[in-house]
Amino acid sequence: MMQAEYRAPTSVDEAVGLMAGSGGKGRVLAGGTDLLVQMRAGMLAPGLIVDVKRIAEMTGIVQQDGAWRIGAAVSGAEIHDHAGLKAAWPGVVEAINLIGSKQVQGRASAGGNLCNASPAADSVPALVAAGAIATVQGPNGRRAVPVEQIPAGPGRTSLAPGEIVVSLTLPARPKGSGDAYLRLIPRTEMDIAVVGCGVSLTMSGHNCVAARVALGAVAPTVLLVEAAAKALIGSTLDPASVEAAAAACRAACRPIDDKRGTIVYRTKIAGVLLKRAVAIAAQRAGKH
Repeated sequence: MMQAEYRAPTSVDEAVGLMAGSGGKGRVLAGGTDLLVQMRAGMLAPGLIVDVKRIAEMTGIVQQDGAWRIGAAVSGAEIHDHAGLKAAWPGVVEAINLIGSKQVQGRASAGGNLCNASPAADSVPALVAAGAIATVQGPNGRRAVPVEQIPAGPGRTSLAPGEIVVSLTLPARPKGSGDAYLRLIPRTEMDIAVVGCGVSLTMSGHNCVAARVALGAVAPTVLLVEAAAKALIGSTLDPASVEAAAAACRAACRPIDDKRGTIVYRTKIAGVLLKRAVAIAAQRAGKH
């Protein structure tokens, strides 16, 4: 492994300054569960590592006016243990807790999972379905970016030079809301998703009044499937409406053939997971 300069700033401004001054050779270290593996494999040789775990804003979970702000470097283990966040957004928490093993969970973060930009990242479809907003800061200040706009392709993000993701904000939930994330993997544990599906619903009585649907591992980036949400909104989640949403998911897929699954298999599974995730989200909505 090549030697890299290591810095551990205590403010976002300092971290941004370091990244901006690195000439494109800087990498953010949140948990390191992707970065260090890629360095050891020779895939990356950064000149500067910026460890953000000493920055309070990036390592805390805060509730404000019903919304939840999760620091980009908060570990999956901390998120798992946060009862309030788990009660509000169980699907998001479950998705984040699918990243790696118990040991990895002590380090891995949702912010790192997002910025690693794997099409099969587990946390990202759930965050997109939740309508999560990323707070991004760079040399030109702060901006709010919908999570689905951060990945630009496998291993690539839309972040400008010097920009970092500071936090992820989940919106306040209306009464009657629920979410869910499901994935299919070849093995029982610790494998990469063949397909992932996140669903967030709001019910008023028996009627679905709001919905968001997202898919992972079926395209170069996470997909927000607006046609699937449209099929659910205004329905009672009857079989025909849910099947229409599943068909929209299948139609949105642009997968590849690889050792984990074929194009035909992934496309079919996207519809299957949508139906199951809708049922779980609707059940949870009935409890809120």
